[in-house]
Amino acid sequence: MTDALQTAQTVRPVPAVLSIGLRPFFLLGAVWAAIAMILWIAALAGQIDLPSRFDPVSWHAHAFLFGYLGAIIAGFLLTAVPNWTGRPALSGWPLFWLVMLWAVGRGVVAASALLPVAAVILVDLSFPLILAAFVLRDVILGKNWQNMIVVGMLASFTLANLIFHVEVADGDYAARGFGLRLALATTVMMITVIGGRIIPTFTRNWFKKIGRDMSLPDPMQAFDKIVLLTSLVVLALWVVMPHLVVTGLALLVLAGLHAARLVRWKGHHTMAEPLVLVLHAGYCFVPLGALALGVSLLWPDALGLVAAQHIWMTGAVGLMTLAVMTRASLGHTGHALHAGVGTVVIYAGIILSVLARLSAGIWPGPANLLYLISGCFWVAAFGGFTVLYGGLLVRPRASGT
Repeated sequence: MTDALQTAQTVRPVPAVLSIGLRPFFLLGAVWAAIAMILWIAALAGQIDLPSRFDPVSWHAHAFLFGYLGAIIAGFLLTAVPNWTGRPALSGWPLFWLVMLWAVGRGVVAASALLPVAAVILVDLSFPLILAAFVLRDVILGKNWQNMIVVGMLASFTLANLIFHVEVADGDYAARGFGLRLALATTVMMITVIGGRIIPTFTRNWFKKIGRDMSLPDPMQAFDKIVLLTSLVVLALWVVMPHLVVTGLALLVLAGLHAARLVRWKGHHTMAEPLVLVLHAGYCFVPLGALALGVSLLWPDALGLVAAQHIWMTGAVGLMTLAVMTRASLGHTGHALHAGVGTVVIYAGIILSVLARLSAGIWPGPANLLYLISGCFWVAAFGGFTVLYGGLLVRPRASGT
């Protein structure tokens, strides 16, 4: 009895913000998305010069893909994998130190010109490697072998980060290099795989909730497997041979397959609930991005390659992650799954950011102004998420737990 009492007295409650992975990583990821964009806008205007070994465009790309997106992937996996495997979620001090490792990675990349190359790479890659170790452990101990694909995609994403660093160290323009394409292709595959699970499931659940009789195909049926396999082949082709005509044609085929997959999920019937509709809207940027990249390869004068890539980067990645962040933040803090006006506004901010960035690639005359507009909408979206959801993520659940 005495030992039990002493143990109870020494066990301190875990702060709410460290109770589950999505809380700190979604919050800090959103804060970093806004801050990194502000720094990027200031760099474009010549107001600051970061002490980074990365050229400004490559730093901007790395800050988004491996900084912001790395945090959101961590928050999602550290929350979803325990649900998939039945394993306890990472929390407390282990979660705190993982978050700190991510934050230190952002600092060393921004100040990489002042540090040894090997040290920057080691610190920045420590975070995804440790994250992968946690995920792999839970998948193995939970015998949840079907999710080894998630471990594989995380490994590919980490490899892309390493390649990006090596390209920078070699003096290459990493923003258009192999590492960036591999990271972006891996991310699109993540959206394809995970989106293919959650979008039809959440849509079906919402139809049932409102009493609407609407049949949807079960996730990962034959057609979905065809889309996944085709996506893997076409994206690999784009990563390795991004300038071939056959790659452009393959991307157009991929766009058609993803568009057909999206139509099967009947998102046009979810207009009444933006929290569901936004998942379909985010996925819509997958076929749109493939279409734009295909067009940019086949008709380079019609659309710039970088602008086309931003449909995936800003649109598919930006909106899909924000959709998942808002839904999961509401659900895991005990709030109703409903998007209020403020949430709809931040969704609109991402879409307007994509449109402005795409316009800059079509009309080069006012490009600098359009870059600024796109960046401001981006900052408004993630700054808005921080304001609307920050309090929810740092406080205990609405139920008091």
